[in-house]
Parts: sequence; C-alpha cells; structure tokens
Amino acid sequence: MCAIVYAVGLLLVAFWPMPVDASAAKLLGWVTEHFPGLTYRRVEFAANILMFLPFGVLLALLMSGARYLVVPLGLLTSGGIEAGQAVFLSARSATYSDILANIAGTSVGLVLVVAGE
Repeated sequence: MCAIVYAVGLLLVAFWPMPVDASAAKLLGWVTEHFPGLTYRRVEFAANILMFLPFGVLLALLMSGARYLVVPLGLLTSGGIEAGQAVFLSARSATYSDILANIAGTSVGLVLVVAGE
C-alpha cells in the first residue's frame, strides 16, 4: 500500500502541469536571499534527492533478491519522467541534473536499506 501511495504522489508531482514549487516561490526567494549557499538549483537538487529516496528504499525492500536492478530502474523511471515532461508539459523543464539527483536519491535509499540489514 505504501508503494502505491508513493507512486501516485511521485506521478502527481512529476506530471503536474505547472512547476510544483511555484506556490513556494516567495519562501524559496527568502531562503536563497538569506542563505547565499542555498541557491535555487541546490534546493531543487536536494528536493529531487529526497523525492527519490523512498523510491530506492521501497524497491530495495520489494526486490530483495534483485537489488542490482534498483538503480537502473531509478534511471529508467527518472528518464521516463523527464522525457514525459519534455514532450507533454511545456511549463516544466526536463533536465539532466534532475535525472542525476533522482538517481542519487534512489541510490541513497538502496544504501540505507542494505546498511540497515
């Protein structure tokens, strides 16, 4: 059930017609103004890592016998999301840095599961 709820949430965030951080623009502006090291790109990169961390955890738990597939599935999922955004959502921007952050999040999730055993 957790995996289904997470998957629905991930798809909603990934394919929402407008950038999901648009409503937080004021807060993000304040953060980047008061904490110069926290640029928008860094905040977005960290958010993508956090968004895909559960992906790695859930896949590692669900695929305990085939964990070598977790990171490649993270890459395929992230690449599919970015491709879908590029093709279908003109207000969204598909970037390689999003894919890199998503793979990092997937990897961290996998490592956490393996380390916790």
